[in-house]
Amino acid sequence: MLGAVELLPGLIRAAVVSSEGAVRQLVERPLDPQASTRQLEHVIADVARCFAFQRVRGIGIACPGLVDTGSGAIVELLDLPQLNGFPLTEVIARHGRAPTVIEHRARLQAMGDRWFGQGRGRRSFASVTTGETLGVGILYDGQVIAPPGGRSGAHMIVAAAGDACTCGGVGCWKAVATTPWLRRQARAANLSPDAGLADLVAAAATGDQRAESLLDRYADNLALGLINIQHLFAPGLFILHGEVRSARPDFHARIEQRLLAVTSWNAEAERPQVVVADVDEGVSALLGGAGLVLTRLG
Repeated sequence: MLGAVELLPGLIRAAVVSSEGAVRQLVERPLDPQASTRQLEHVIADVARCFAFQRVRGIGIACPGLVDTGSGAIVELLDLPQLNGFPLTEVIARHGRAPTVIEHRARLQAMGDRWFGQGRGRRSFASVTTGETLGVGILYDGQVIAPPGGRSGAHMIVAAAGDACTCGGVGCWKAVATTPWLRRQARAANLSPDAGLADLVAAAATGDQRAESLLDRYADNLALGLINIQHLFAPGLFILHGEVRSARPDFHARIEQRLLAVTSWNAEAERPQVVVADVDEGVSALLGGAGLVLTRLG
């Protein structure tokens, strides 16, 4: 059995996963966004009961933000800055009673796709997180790209000017290709002030041209970051996770068409293809944690 833990703003999960990718046991608890390090350790001790009766060979941790994969400490969490410096791996190893490894959540999602999802058997692909946050994990020539200090791609600059990002910068991909941007644009277009992607898809299906136009812009913005990745690494396959799974096939096709339009000159690289993830979104990062154990601990 393999262990996995996922830390999110407002939630922490722990799971026991079989070597075939089946979730055998899952425990999740709310985490106060203002939680202190002491409170976080209490929640970890609670969810680690998941491993009390299921011995696991190791525990893989999915963490947003920057983490030190050597020491296992959180370096920077923009949404939970009070936890910067917290020795997450050490604490989870103590309560889970197993060797523990950690990686950025987007990279772990790619590991989950590699071992248990649509990336199985491939040497290269990109796994894309969408919705409230944004990120890309890249498998290149059989290895998940994980440079020390590297981020998930959310803060790559896609415009010289534009909306301010949560990191303090301007022109970040995250600032124009996440659900908060979509809601702001929906309000500006006099659509529902709380409209998410599913709401806009439903409105467009009734013939609402404002919703249709906004969906096209959102697909184009998502494609901006993926185009850069295709140019740099030519992964060919892009596996979409998160909110965009709820969109219509023509939304995914628009992203693919943008990728094809800027890479048609290259006859050597694999033709870009966009597919929707075939795993339950609630456990995709946990499957990545299990994949990390298989990759790093054997």
